[in-house]
Amino acid sequence: MDGSTELGDFLKSRRAAVRPEDVGISAEPSRRRVTGLRREELALLAGVSITHYTRLEQGRAAGVSDSVLDAVARTLRLTEDETVHLKDLARSTARRRPAVSRAEQATPAARQLLAAMTDVPALLLDRRSDVLAWNRLGHALLAAHLPWDGPDTPAARPNLIRMLFLDERYRSWYTDWKEEAHLAVAYLRLVAGRHPDDRALAELIGRLSIQSDEFAALWARHPVRTCTSGTKSLRHPAVGTLELSFENLCLPRTADHRLITYTAEPGTPSDAALRLLAATAASATTEDLPALDPR
Repeated sequence: MDGSTELGDFLKSRRAAVRPEDVGISAEPSRRRVTGLRREELALLAGVSITHYTRLEQGRAAGVSDSVLDAVARTLRLTEDETVHLKDLARSTARRRPAVSRAEQATPAARQLLAAMTDVPALLLDRRSDVLAWNRLGHALLAAHLPWDGPDTPAARPNLIRMLFLDERYRSWYTDWKEEAHLAVAYLRLVAGRHPDDRALAELIGRLSIQSDEFAALWARHPVRTCTSGTKSLRHPAVGTLELSFENLCLPRTADHRLITYTAEPGTPSDAALRLLAATAASATTEDLPALDPR
């Protein structure tokens, strides 16, 4: 990923999304050759010189101040996540080329924590969404069709974003796959801007762009968003439909490792289904469980 190209493409995509009439500019469609704001219009509204802004879109961000980036972000109506991403991209233009990434490992303490969470599906992920470890219930919930010891081999580790686009079985479990895919790409954009020197991350993005037209189309739209908590709806092949809440918990003293957990509201059908899955997860795989009608 070229930082200068990424910066220019991101700014152009957001500039195209701002309608002139929304910022007080009289729009005359017959005279406009661009979608959204022109460069000179944005520069004027942001209070920066057209030369300065043009340099930004060309990826030449050396020495740019936070105040200039904040002014551009306000004019483009960027979200908080998008503003952080803009600054990451601006800073990344001066960074070195991607270096070989070392394989991440789950700490013994994290493995112990996962093993103790017998009633809560949980997975330990790195910033690329590689699965470093999971507990029995987490494996049964999301990946029982994959080997239990898959996370122990760095070269063959499951990756939740790769699975979402390239694993037909896994992606079919999401009742709203399009929303899930959008969130995954938006998260990956944010991480890529923050870690432009992560070669393994760049390779993941490159592989997905080549192997999935859906991923490539979403990536080209430059979505940016972090998602630390929320709900997911799954059509589990063994226990039916599950409405679950999830939380991402960042672990201290680790390189962007996070623990993701899933819970169901007590007393609901989803809670009963999760309890059924928990009761059998230690001794059975998904294929061993009775298939229920997901309706």
